[in-house]
Amino acid sequence: MLDILSFFIISGLIFIVVTVTMPTTPDLFMIIAFLFLIIPTVVALIQGAPFVPTPMKAAKKLINISGIKKGDKVIDIGCGDGRLVYLAAKEKEADSTGFELSPLVYALAKIRQLLWKSKAKIKFGDFRMFDLSTCDFIVCYMLPETLNNFVPKFEKDMKKGAKIVSYAFQISRWKPVSIIASDPGEAISRIYIYEIGKQYKN
Repeated sequence: MLDILSFFIISGLIFIVVTVTMPTTPDLFMIIAFLFLIIPTVVALIQGAPFVPTPMKAAKKLINISGIKKGDKVIDIGCGDGRLVYLAAKEKEADSTGFELSPLVYALAKIRQLLWKSKAKIKFGDFRMFDLSTCDFIVCYMLPETLNNFVPKFEKDMKKGAKIVSYAFQISRWKPVSIIASDPGEAISRIYIYEIGKQYKN
């Protein structure tokens, strides 16, 4: 109930600000376009997945220490501007796919894809609507509560041995198989690596 209330409050405030600052009175088309752009973005914010890009140095470190190999299927469940999947495709020749729920951020990712000339794929939508059974790695930068909410999806879909590599935040319901220490000098936070089949073992 609180999430629904927050959604309407945030959407309403944004709509008021946009309406007041527009030079003309918005017509039906403009209202529909606004709703199409803002609703998924607000939903992502409420679900605890705001657009905060992984620092580039951290993104490179995450890809390099993750164990990703050529041909591995890598998925970023909230890819933002796509940097993690682009790096996985470029540095490791992985089969990389990113999912993004916000149309605005998705557009940014597609622009970056053109600039990087990346073979990685960016899909608009919620990753939970897709099958993860062939995935070898999930890479992500998500808040702890959001990660815990995704645990049932991970456990239902992902094969034994598949790994989740999380930047900065841990999955409190699971035990990591590896923790990469933070590097304050480079402003890089901890990286947590989990493995399906070993997530509850000491």
